[in-house]
Amino acid sequence: MYRTRTCGDLRLADEGLVVTLAGWVQKTRKMGGMTFVDIRDRYGITQLVFNQEVDAALCEKANKLGREFVIQVTGTVRERSSKNAHIPTGDIELIVSELNVLNTALTPPFTIEEETDGGDDLRMKYRYLDLRRACVRKNLELRHRMAFEVRRYLDEQGFLEVETPVLVNSTPEGARDFVVPSRMNPGQFYALPQSPQTLKQLLMVSGFDRYFQIVKCFRDEDLRADRQPEFTQIDCEMSFVEQEDVLNMFEGMAKHLFKVIRGVEFKESFMRMTWQDAMKQYGSDKPDLRFGMKFVELMDIMKGHGFSVFDNAAYIGGICAEGAASYTRKQLDALTEFVKRPQVGAKGLVYARVEADGNVKSSVDKFYSQEVLQEMKNAFGAKPGDLILILSGDDVMKTRKQLCELRLEMGNQLGLRDKDKFVCLWVIDFPLFEWNEDDQRFYAMHHPFTSPNPDDIPLLDTDPGAVRANAYDMVINGVEVGGGSIRIHDSQLQDKMFKLLGFTEERAQEQFGFLMNAFKYGAPPHGGLAYGLDRFVSLFAGLDSIRDCIAFPKNNSGRDVMLDAPGVLDPAQLDELNLIVDIKK
Repeated sequence: MYRTRTCGDLRLADEGLVVTLAGWVQKTRKMGGMTFVDIRDRYGITQLVFNQEVDAALCEKANKLGREFVIQVTGTVRERSSKNAHIPTGDIELIVSELNVLNTALTPPFTIEEETDGGDDLRMKYRYLDLRRACVRKNLELRHRMAFEVRRYLDEQGFLEVETPVLVNSTPEGARDFVVPSRMNPGQFYALPQSPQTLKQLLMVSGFDRYFQIVKCFRDEDLRADRQPEFTQIDCEMSFVEQEDVLNMFEGMAKHLFKVIRGVEFKESFMRMTWQDAMKQYGSDKPDLRFGMKFVELMDIMKGHGFSVFDNAAYIGGICAEGAASYTRKQLDALTEFVKRPQVGAKGLVYARVEADGNVKSSVDKFYSQEVLQEMKNAFGAKPGDLILILSGDDVMKTRKQLCELRLEMGNQLGLRDKDKFVCLWVIDFPLFEWNEDDQRFYAMHHPFTSPNPDDIPLLDTDPGAVRANAYDMVINGVEVGGGSIRIHDSQLQDKMFKLLGFTEERAQEQFGFLMNAFKYGAPPHGGLAYGLDRFVSLFAGLDSIRDCIAFPKNNSGRDVMLDAPGVLDPAQLDELNLIVDIKK
């Protein structure tokens, strides 16, 4: 046995015990005739003591230890004279009687500490070293606990965990697939699943009325802080349910995770907000409701006063930042530059301060009387000391999205986006379709199996763009952590959906014939939801990127710099797969 205890569990109550520990050398220190070594494992750190006067040879051996050497020690637990309140084992130390070096180590390229000196690329290249850091390890321990609690909750609710295939057929709709050539079927390819969507629907047809899976999914799309080419979903589906049943079930799961993992208890039901209201009031279908600054539309107040920017605008709207009237000209200029960045795309910013006496001082004073500015102030419910920020534009939706970016930036600057505060809501009544001007056709906003709102089915023939989807997203602190819908279970309605989306009968049959045929054998009403496990964990951990809660993530170019993947294939492999690589210039 290499160890009898771990490096994180010895306490003052263990004084006098003889124990064996094994782990990595965190650091060594020499003080006179004494050598102190911090030994670390997954569970914590324990201080080891070697005394030159008691055993000179053993002390000399300890003096030759380097950072990250793997060692085994045996010794007696003793109370420390100089205690360390920062670590759980800080009341004790181990007086070592035996030292065994299990493995030497090269000096690591960065320090294995909370505040490391390694940059992102270096840490990703040596990810196995980065994972030794306590802060990184805690994220993966949190991930384990959350996955465990998800399974516990769903098992108690009667769900069955069923694994679905990883090699499936390609579906060109939506994000790009990762494809895998088939050696046994030359010229044909599998795809890695973007989601087990059709397969879980088939399980409902099979009578498995409550399914779940913690499953790897793959999308070949451009990466962001909250996206990876491979990611993990908590994928769920239920039969004989309506939207309310699904929302209640998975709101219950979210509440369970918050209570057990974070100690946060939600007694009230999560807020419901329509997509229309979310876009109108916050410019986003995933609004962050930890703070206010709800949009106020000003078309009726600010148009027609000679300020051409507003007079020619299709949308004028603003936010009120409480207590921010003290912003300096330099700060306001910085905000103007922020909204003019290409990522935001606004042409400028109008601001107005509410002075101590209630008067309004704006950057467009020469166009507006104090009476009009007071009317504007009242529309916001603004008080002395508040700052009003206004954007306008010729595209309503685009300008709202710009105002959303400004709102989030003000939330950050005013410290209103507390990572330890959680506000959850369901966004419902999404549009079923979105129109693509370039292709002059409708696309499914979620996927082609999403059921229309029953009240809107007649509109499919007359005004498809007005049809609401029977779909829903769970949003926490401005992050979409999950989404789903009630599915179409009627093959005739599914046929109509495919036609509206521009599918020919032949193409629909080719891609989804297996599902359509299955429906003919009796499909129950069904619906479901998928949570992004990576996003959920990063939210609970207070991380800015999902990369930090994945053991071996890809970088922003989709590369694994540790494995050096993707890589080129050997010519013999290409030949066996009947592939010729012809890279376009």
